[in-house]
Amino acid sequence: MMTIRNIVFDFGGVLIDWNPVYLYSELFETEEEMNYFLTHICPYDWNLRQDAGRSIEEATRERQERHPEYEEEIGYYYGRWDEMLGGTIEANVRLVEPLKAKYRLFGLTNWSAETLPLAMQRYDFFSKLEGIVVSGEEKIVKPDPALYRILLDRYQLKAEESLFIDDNAANIATARELGFQAVHLTPDLDLEGYLREQGIL
Repeated sequence: MMTIRNIVFDFGGVLIDWNPVYLYSELFETEEEMNYFLTHICPYDWNLRQDAGRSIEEATRERQERHPEYEEEIGYYYGRWDEMLGGTIEANVRLVEPLKAKYRLFGLTNWSAETLPLAMQRYDFFSKLEGIVVSGEEKIVKPDPALYRILLDRYQLKAEESLFIDDNAANIATARELGFQAVHLTPDLDLEGYLREQGIL
């Protein structure tokens, strides 16, 4: 492994446990009803458009007009968004402080520019990061290489000197194509153990 000078974190699924199920399991009587709503009414790709910069107001109105029978539940997606936050993934967040002593730390995230400030107010680890590139602000989402290049250019980083950590395989693939060293964080990977094994931590 080449010399690493920078660590780049994804947030959701790496440092923050975010899942709409936390909210909607309380709102629907059955798991089947909840799964239908999150698959057909407010699916992942709909949320991703907000990560790409579409306003929450526009997104909510579009869904409510298309599915008036779910008007209230659609409104809760962002109206009660903070209830989708399950907290930090502590096993990984506790690595931020020791890593900061050795590396420059950054965030590269697919996140709505309107909701990220809510998470930043809630979790202390954000203050340890030197910079964050947010898809919702740039109007580009991972795995588009352009978002990674914004990070590299803005903070004068070299991809080959940067370790990128993400839980999405497509995002990892783009990072590697651009020359990043990368860790695909799967549920069975012990990140701390891996970083120690590689001599990074």
